[in-house]
Amino acid sequence: MASVSLSEAEKVYIVHGVQEDLRVDGRSCEDYRSVEVETDVVSNTSGSARVKLGHTDILVGVKAEMGTPKLEKPEEGYLEFFVDCSANATPEFEGRGGDDLGTEIANTLYRIFNNRSSVDLKSLCISPREHCWVLYVDVLLLECGGNLFDAISVTVKAALFNTRIPKVRVLEDEEGAKDIELSDDPYDCMQLSVENVPCIVTLCKIGCRHVVDATLQEEACSLASLLVSVTSEGVVTCVRKVGKGSLDPESIFEMMETGKRVGKVLHASLRDVLRKEESLGPTRPKVGFLG
Repeated sequence: MASVSLSEAEKVYIVHGVQEDLRVDGRSCEDYRSVEVETDVVSNTSGSARVKLGHTDILVGVKAEMGTPKLEKPEEGYLEFFVDCSANATPEFEGRGGDDLGTEIANTLYRIFNNRSSVDLKSLCISPREHCWVLYVDVLLLECGGNLFDAISVTVKAALFNTRIPKVRVLEDEEGAKDIELSDDPYDCMQLSVENVPCIVTLCKIGCRHVVDATLQEEACSLASLLVSVTSEGVVTCVRKVGKGSLDPESIFEMMETGKRVGKVLHASLRDVLRKEESLGPTRPKVGFLG
């Protein structure tokens, strides 16, 4: 993960400010930075989104392709995640420097989506045991400015909201052979319900307090963080501790409650933005990364 070097005086300044609920950029401990969201930014995908959170810039594309259902879930489609840590984001990602982080992020996404409530996987099934839709979710890190997991989860949810899957019909002839007919009408498509798709809220422990949406400088002052996957209803679906430091049980429960409270506000804000952008229709001007 991208890192930054701080002097001891800078670390003391940041830690003391957090204890007084006043961070370097003027935010309180539970405030997010300004978030820019834009969907439908990549033309050759089924859905895409770009999110800029402070100096963190994420691009996600979703491609829907036909595949075969997994043996253990013959009546469901599934999602595949791939994370590319661009060397443009930070020099530390040059060569294979970002591979470990990409694998870690992908595994975290698999964990929070590994339940039937996040996405209606049965709606992705075309013909049980034979055909289903596979959603390939490609995540590209364009710039790292702290709080990667939160930004990526928001972008993935926005891209899934923007995803349009063509409707298909399964035709069967007299001999029982099945043929799949794909609709040519671009407006004859299925939209995924993302109401239960969770977002990650990362809480960084700094001193005796914790903050959300930490910057790179604040992450350098934290030895332990808690990743809380929260739905729009405030239900925690996954919890993961990262970092070398330790967290006592009381602080963990306190951080989870903060994550649920902040997560509900984050979901509500994202839902309003996505609905507003969708209401503008396909003629809206492109102003984002690929505008």
